[in-house]
Amino acid sequence: MQRFVICMKYGTVYPAAYVDVLFNAVKSSLTGDFRFICLTDDGNGIHPDVEVHDIPGVGLTSREWFVGGVWPKIGLFDSYFHGLKGRALFIDLDMVVLRGLDGFFEIDKPFVGLNAGPGWGRGGTPTEFGSAVIAYELGSWGHIADQFRRDKINIMRSFRTEQSYVATHIKEMNFWPEGWVLSFKRSLRQPMVADLIFPPKTPPNSARMIAFHGTPRPQDLLPGGPFFWDRFPHLGWGVVPWMNEYWQRNGG
Repeated sequence: MQRFVICMKYGTVYPAAYVDVLFNAVKSSLTGDFRFICLTDDGNGIHPDVEVHDIPGVGLTSREWFVGGVWPKIGLFDSYFHGLKGRALFIDLDMVVLRGLDGFFEIDKPFVGLNAGPGWGRGGTPTEFGSAVIAYELGSWGHIADQFRRDKINIMRSFRTEQSYVATHIKEMNFWPEGWVLSFKRSLRQPMVADLIFPPKTPPNSARMIAFHGTPRPQDLLPGGPFFWDRFPHLGWGVVPWMNEYWQRNGG
């Protein structure tokens, strides 16, 4: 079965460098053949080895692309999806890919997502689906996109985010093994006050990805970023060496 790694870039928050860094990090972490797809409204500046496609439309207005949740992600479940078929691993642009991506394709379950609930990083029982990194069969979940197209207004009123809507359609939700995907905020950021003195922790060798959700974003931790990159009352500051090394190693 053909393997795809997919990311999505729209608007101006994430420049093309995020796509290139993710692409290079995936190449270093995944063995065997795969195709890297970027769904985007602007392919300028993206690495020539990345396959660029339009984001499948689900009936969103231009304003609705940026209101609550990440509703353009519903296009991932388009039944046609540019005619592509195979196993897909979708990764958000603000994820840091460290190692061991083969394992994400080896879990033989129809749908695998992130445990983004209160137990994330604490060994707790998964209670909330997160869409930052998911694995699924392209075209097999077309009813998710089809229903959204038919009832967009009510769905967007009823669900705070696209991932809470998607979760209602997954009868058997499976989650990545504990420790594979760490949250920067929950697992690596220092506690309040301590973060003014000590830098963020270095990711352990057991971690395969680091999720940056909300503030800060990966580039905030690099040279040229804001001096204080966290949101008050957290006081994270300055360049984070392991993040800078990752970014430079992967062509950022």
